[in-house]
Formats: sequence, structure tokens, C-alpha cells
Amino acid sequence: MSVLTLPSFMVSVSVILLVLLHSFHTQHAISVTKTSPDELFPRETLYKARKLESNNGVIIRGNATLHSVNGTFELGFFSTDGESNWYLGIWYSSIPTQTRVWVANREKPIKNITQSSLEITETGRLAVKESPDSVVWESTNREKAKMFNLLESGNLVLYSSEGSKIWQSFDHPTDTWLPGMNISAQRSLTCWKSFFDPSPGYFSLRLNPQEFNEFQLVYNSTNVYWSTGNWTGTAFANVPQMTIRYIYKFHFSDPYLPMASFWYTERALDNGLDPPLTRFQIDANGQLKQFTWSPQIENWNMFWSVPDDKCRVYGLCGAFGTCASSSLKPCVCLNGFRPLDDEGWNSGDFTSGCRRESDDFCEDKDGFEKLGYVGFDGWTTVSFSGSRSSCQKYCLKKCSCVGLYHNGRTNLCKNVYGSVLNFRNLNSDGINEDVFYIRVPKEGIAKQNVSKTMILVACVVGSIAALGFLGLILLVLRKRSENMKGNGDDDDDDDGVFPCLNLKVFTYKELNTVTRGFSEKLGHGGFGVVFRGELSDSTPVAVKRLERPGSGEKEFRAEVCTIGNIQHVNLVRLRGFCSENSRRLLVYDYMPNGPLSAYLRRDGPNFCWDVRFRVALGTARGIAYLHEACRDCIIHCDIKPENILLDGDYMAKVSDFGLAKLVGRDFSRVLATMRGTWGYVAPEWISGMAITPKADVYSYGMTLLELIGGRRNVEALQSAENTNAFTEGGNGEKWFFPPWAARQVIEGNVAAIVDSRLGIAYNVQEAERLAMVAIWCIQDEEVSRPTMGTVVKMLEGVVEVTTPPPPKLIQALVAGDSYRGVRMNYDTSTAGDGFSSAGSRSSLCNLSSKLDENPEV
Repeated sequence: MSVLTLPSFMVSVSVILLVLLHSFHTQHAISVTKTSPDELFPRETLYKARKLESNNGVIIRGNATLHSVNGTFELGFFSTDGESNWYLGIWYSSIPTQTRVWVANREKPIKNITQSSLEITETGRLAVKESPDSVVWESTNREKAKMFNLLESGNLVLYSSEGSKIWQSFDHPTDTWLPGMNISAQRSLTCWKSFFDPSPGYFSLRLNPQEFNEFQLVYNSTNVYWSTGNWTGTAFANVPQMTIRYIYKFHFSDPYLPMASFWYTERALDNGLDPPLTRFQIDANGQLKQFTWSPQIENWNMFWSVPDDKCRVYGLCGAFGTCASSSLKPCVCLNGFRPLDDEGWNSGDFTSGCRRESDDFCEDKDGFEKLGYVGFDGWTTVSFSGSRSSCQKYCLKKCSCVGLYHNGRTNLCKNVYGSVLNFRNLNSDGINEDVFYIRVPKEGIAKQNVSKTMILVACVVGSIAALGFLGLILLVLRKRSENMKGNGDDDDDDDGVFPCLNLKVFTYKELNTVTRGFSEKLGHGGFGVVFRGELSDSTPVAVKRLERPGSGEKEFRAEVCTIGNIQHVNLVRLRGFCSENSRRLLVYDYMPNGPLSAYLRRDGPNFCWDVRFRVALGTARGIAYLHEACRDCIIHCDIKPENILLDGDYMAKVSDFGLAKLVGRDFSRVLATMRGTWGYVAPEWISGMAITPKADVYSYGMTLLELIGGRRNVEALQSAENTNAFTEGGNGEKWFFPPWAARQVIEGNVAAIVDSRLGIAYNVQEAERLAMVAIWCIQDEEVSRPTMGTVVKMLEGVVEVTTPPPPKLIQALVAGDSYRGVRMNYDTSTAGDGFSSAGSRSSLCNLSSKLDENPEV
């Protein structure tokens, strides 16, 4: 294709305009303006546009593609399944992950890619053709196009013969909002139907069509389930993140008026580098998310999403579907129901909901199943007073009645009608006492009329059980008699009544039922395996099955009682225990957001700086309470991200406290049991010295570095750009983060160690305070480390934090005076004086012990 050149004076004018616009941007981060987004967003000039005078108007054909001038975006046909359905789209060309930002024929895919083409018709419109005579999509421009261009912004533009813009893809967005794209009352984002189907789904982002003052997330164009709040002149009321200086400039033209439009652009970074690739997207599950591309990890980092809980998305799971936000697949059908659209559910589109397995409805023999305290969407109620049985009878008379609420205290009944969408659990706060019962087919619940055969079977089984129970009683009496004879000095022992009234004593059989046979494993730590369970009142719990029980029954119960009496907002609460023979189990509150370690993976979830600082402070307060506020000082001995759990509000809860004494831990064996977590162990511990609370301080400092950096302290070596990285190659080498981080902090370059996923969206003063506290905590000598009480005051800003001295151990590693780096070689060799664990060996351990005469060099 030929290139259209412009007179030199027009190019000069363009340059002047760009200079003026740059000056404008440096003065206005967030603006209310009547200037169009095209004038604010840098764009290619017309001399880069392509004429449409050759190739009979064909732009691309088949598998051919077209790139923007610098190769940022690519235009072509793509398929989500690789064979059957093809779509014309635009995606990022400069990154390895194909991320589509625009789709043309999203409602009518092409079946034959070999004959497909993108071309300009005789009427001057852009058209997607499956064959020469079959048009599946066409642009809406009225004026005949003579030129086109795929801009570096990702915008596909058609121009008239005079060079004016007559159509652009930015005016017809799909699910992605790019910098420079204008959203108005006539222009909104609509999600893909599923992750593999780009056809329009039920969820969309729009400007409020009445007030033109806020953005709304909407289900089926009618039900609003989230909004930004009103425009305040500088930001939206419900999006305080907009006030933080970041990579964006926001522009709102004519707010509160029908012609209102909103867009954003990117600002230059403070270091002079180009801003990263970024986008907003409303995904198939109805959440609006903001992404920024990280070249270091070659992946998209998600910084922000709303609603926070995907179960708050209206109608996500459809009729008779129930939502669990913690699950990878959030939606399941209620008992007695199955997906209405199996293919849709398998691809991630749950909005079609569920239907009865028996396909019948409004049967006389329908029953009701208790769901508890639940919420759902799309319903109406009829209220009246009466018992639950009368409520059920009344509901069964109405085919449109799908369930009922009943309050046992007030006898208030609410029969529910309509399509009940997206069931989700609600915690009872003592105010809402309405329990929901769903109408289900008789196969979905236990039959109320038991047959004569079942009665006969029940009688036989009951008789056998009675005889067995009688024999068990005789056996227990005999055993107790023998114990009393052999342990006459234990008359003062417990007589079956446990003195800690705030703890529940579970039987092993009960916990086996609670955990469904210990089927759902949450984790495995140094003290035992943790399983997820659910009590009879639907309260989720975490059940820890202890390994290597190190004490007798009486001692175990005494220690459990001590732990149970420790109550603090930043400590995981112990609810109960089980002690039967050699079986020792502890029952804790369940923490829905899991351990801190889950957020320290580059490919894992991420949270903002405010949450990080709150986690750091909460963890410090919890440890300080164990050290200084309990009757006897409790040393945790295993502070690490895996033992810092996050509740539903991302509040830090320290777990596993008090367990070292409970299982009779031999501290001389601790290194062999801390597989892969040696980086948290204080030097004096490895040297065999007595353990004090300062060992926990050291472990907290190491954990704090990981929290600041959003990474693990020991990671696979990726590059040699860092001065303390390994100089040797080979498999199994690891990079130790703390030495490099300590040097950066001491030299005043705290920004270098802050998680790059945060960009500049963090409090600089808080980051510097946390970083310096972390280095104080990992000083080699105990006396140089602050107490945890002092750490709390430092974080709160009550005590001034001065620049810490470089820890000798860390300084030696960085300087390389005696060591070239920290190397972990995963072979079976155990030569040398370092400790070994499962065949692994580390030169850091040799240095930490300060006892080696022949360290690795």
C-alpha cells in the first residue's frame, strides 16, 4: 500500500500541538475539561495512514495480520478454540500473552478462515467477509472511507479523502477500556459471555444514563450492582484510589450533562521511562479489573477489581445457583438441581442458572431444604405470621413460590416468588434471624414417609447398636477400674469435665464428620496437617491434626487450656480440641483469605499498600501480645508467611502460637523440620544458643521484607543484574533477597525493594519505616534487635526509626568478602559442616552458624 504524505507545515503544526499538549498534561493530573480525548491522547499523524486504492480494498485475508507502526498492537483473525469460530480482533502484539482488546464480529463468528477477509466495500465501509458474497460485520460510517490506520493506542481508524476521522473502533468498545478511549452515555463496555466466547454477556460498565455523574456495573442493562459514586470534581466518591498519584490522568468532559464523556491517559514515569501497558476490563464474571503489564515476569498484574467479592455480582450464578467466592469455580447448583446449560457452565458462563434434575415443578410432594442465612437476587416476598409448617403448606399451593424465610422467634413467614438468582452465604449477626428454606423436589431431600422395609431395617440396626453400646459401656467401666488401680495418685485428675469453658471438646468421630473424612487439605506445616471443616451450624473451621504428640493427656489438656485462654484480635482463635488416645487435633476459626504466603507469588493475587501496612502492624501486635501481655511469655518459634493468616477483611491473624511446647518440639531438631524455611531462623538458634523472644523478632523482620517486596526471600535465580546474585551457573541455584534489600535500605533506596506491582501507589514514608524496622529486626546480635513491643511503636510512628547498621551477616554476603553469593544446590551431597534437609544444602547456613572453619568460597 502507498503512503500518503502531508505538507511540511502541517507536520510542524502537529509537533507544536504535541508540545503544548505535553505542557498541559504536566500541570493537570485529573481534569474536568471540554477538550476531546483525541486532542489529549498522542496519536499518529495522517502521513502514516494507508490508502485504500489497491488490492481491491482488501486489507487482510485469512491468517494474515496487520501491525501498528511500532508493533504494539496487531489486527487479524483469531479463534478461541483453534478451529471452529473465528473473529476479527485487535490484540497486543508486543507481549507473549495474546490479550484481545477489541472484537468486531463478536456476535457472528466466521466458520471458514481460508476465505475470510477484512476489506473496504464499494460504499467505503469496513467489512468482515466470510466469502466474497457473505458479509458478517460492517462498520457504520456514512461517509466513504479512503484511508485507514491501526494506531499505537490500539484504535482502528477510518479517514475520509480530506483526512477527517469518520469511524474508529474506540467508539465501539467491547470488554476492554484502553487509554484514550472515551466512555459516554452512548458508549459502554460489555463483557464476553464466557472466557472462550466473545459474544456479549450480561454484565456491562456504563455511565449513569440519568445523572451522567457516575459509572455503574449493570446486569442485563437493568440491575446496578456497583457504582463509582458521584464525581467530586477530582475523583469518584467510591474510588479513593483515583486521588493517588499514579500512572493515569483522568478527564471528565461535561459531567452531569447528557453529552458527558470520561477517559483516561497515561503520564510519563518519574524516572523518565515510558509508562507500562495498561487496561481496564470487565471480565466474564462481571468484575471490573485494572491490569498493568510487568515485563519482568511477562504477565499482567491486577491492581484493582470491583466488586471485591465476585459473589456480589448480580445474577452471577443464575437461578438456583449458589456462589462461593473462594472457589476457583464460583458457582454450583443446589441439591436436586443441575446446570441448565452444561456447555456454558463448563466454559465459565453460569448466568443461565440451574433447573430441577427431574424436570418437573409444582409437585404436591415437593419438600423444603434448609439453606440457613443466605442472600440472593431477583425476588419478591409475601409476608404473614405463622409456623414454618403453615408457611410451607401455603407455599406448596403456589407454583410460583420457590422458597420461604421463617423467623423462629417471631413466627414471621416470608414466602419468596420469582427467579432466585445467585445464592450466597450470609453470617448471622444476631439481628437477622430469618432462615431460608428452598423448595426442592422430593428426590432432593430425605423422604418424609419411610417405608415398612426401612422400618424393619431400622429395628434390626437399632437392636445391634443397642447391644454394641451395652458392651462398650461394660468395656469402659472395666478400663476405668484398671486405671484407678494402676494410677491411684491421679485422683485429682480431670473427671471428664474440662475446666476451660471457652473451648469445646470434640470427639474424633465428630471431627471426621466435620471435615468430611479429612478430605479437603488446606496445608501442611511443621506441626501437622490442616483440613477445612464445617460445624453443624455451617460455621467454617480449620482442623489441625498434630504430628509427633509430645506429652500425655493431662499435660496436653493443660497446654490447650493455656492457648484457649489467649484472646487477641491478631491471633487465630482456638475453638476446641480433640484428644483421644494418640490422636491430637485442634479446631480453629477458618480464615477465608488464606495465608500471607499466597500473596507473595508473582503469579498470585496482589493487594494494595494499605492492606500490606495493616498486615505488618497487625502481625507485630499479635506477636507482641504473646511476648509481653500473656501471663507467661510465649515464643512462637515459627514466624513465617504461612503462619500469618488473613480473615475476610484482610486482618492479620498469627496462627500456631504455643504449639512448640504442645508437641514437645526438640529445638535441636528444628532445622531438619523446617524444610525450605531456613531463611527465617535467627543466627543464635542455628548456633545452639538458648532461644529468646528475639528469635521471633528476627523471623518477623525476614517476613516483613517479603511483605514489602511482594516476593519470597529465596527465589530461583532469574538474572545477574543484582550485585548479590550468583556468579556461577547451574541448576538449583537460588537468589537470596535480604542481603540486596538490606543494602538498598541502608543506602536510602527503599523504592528499589518495594513490590513493582504497586507501581507508585504506596505511601513512601510508611515504606521507609517498614523497611528500616525490618533491617533492625534482622540484626545479628539479639541485643541489637528491638522488642516486638518497640516494633509496634515504631510502625505506629510513636518511636522514631533511625537508619539501622548493616547486619554483619548480610554485609558479608553483599560485599562478597568471603562469599560469592548464597547458593542452594539440590543434590544429595552433605559434604561440609552445613546442615542438610531432604538432600538440600546452603552455604548461608554455614555462615550463619559462625562455627565453620572451612566455609564455601
